[in-house]
Amino acid sequence: MSQTPGQKVYVGMSGGVDSSVTAALLQEQGYDVTGVYMKNWSQDLPGFECPWKEDYQDAKRVAVQLGIPFKMYDFETEYRERVVGYMLDGYKAGITPNPDIMCNQEVKFKLFLDTALQDGADMIATGHYARSDNGQLLTGIDANKDQSYFLYRVAENALQHSLMPIGEYEKPKVRELAKKFGLATAEKKDSQGICFVGKVGIKEFLQQFVSTKPGAILDAQGTTLGEHDGALFYTIGQRHGLNVGGGLPYYVIGKDMAKNEVYVTTDLQDPELWTREYTITSPHWINAKPEEGTTDTKYRVRTRYRAPLVACTVQKDGNNWKIAMDEDVRALTPGQSAVLYEDQRVVGGGIVI
Repeated sequence: MSQTPGQKVYVGMSGGVDSSVTAALLQEQGYDVTGVYMKNWSQDLPGFECPWKEDYQDAKRVAVQLGIPFKMYDFETEYRERVVGYMLDGYKAGITPNPDIMCNQEVKFKLFLDTALQDGADMIATGHYARSDNGQLLTGIDANKDQSYFLYRVAENALQHSLMPIGEYEKPKVRELAKKFGLATAEKKDSQGICFVGKVGIKEFLQQFVSTKPGAILDAQGTTLGEHDGALFYTIGQRHGLNVGGGLPYYVIGKDMAKNEVYVTTDLQDPELWTREYTITSPHWINAKPEEGTTDTKYRVRTRYRAPLVACTVQKDGNNWKIAMDEDVRALTPGQSAVLYEDQRVVGGGIVI
């Protein structure tokens, strides 16, 4: 749909500086803006207080400053099912899922979008560092903050109804704009940790919802080097938190969930740490399927957030796709996403198996 001022835009306001500036920019551009706080998670965990009330108040303060209507959508039940459930199931199966990607697919650009449109909105907007252009997803201008990797599972139709204005700016400029607009969140620090639980680390979070038991950490020769506190906590390439031996650092190269064993090496050149060809499942292509077997470095792939883009070719393999890269990448992890790019456009991607 055409994107013109005067349209009703519901802005997902998280209480952070990025979504605050998003609302201010769209208002300045002449859109009819309404702020919406999505209540996705409110549960406190031992030693950690969920920051949702503070975030809600910060978002509301900015809405009052801008003189725009403000609402709260309660998506907590759906969020537990579609995002948290997905994450817990993945870890239990021994893979490393990405809840931020599922949150964008299922909540922000599906549940929020559908609810907002039913509520009278023409468009939604988010504070993502990416760009939406006539149903296409493009990288953000700021390469250091680009979040297009997390958005590759968003549907073309959803992108046609979505605005991401700060994707046109670099982060320091967004901070400047927040000060220029006099926003209450101008000095607020960026949130860290899990997308929905503030400062809680992934291990601390998982310990509240899954039962684990200690098991052996072994090297390639089968020698027991130490004990882990649950195989599901460990991911390929992980170095910290192993508590084994002195001398050279150890890296996780694999695990067996049935045996509850974690395998490590001190050899950074161990072939288990490096991958050039692999398969992705659950593919999602935003506009059209990629061309198969092209050798003119038409596509580049990113195998984790902020990882360098690597030239590749792709080939359909039943319901899955095979990706062959021009160079090896380290610590490719089952459950994570491989995202395909054509210049600045996100083609789509899938889950590494």
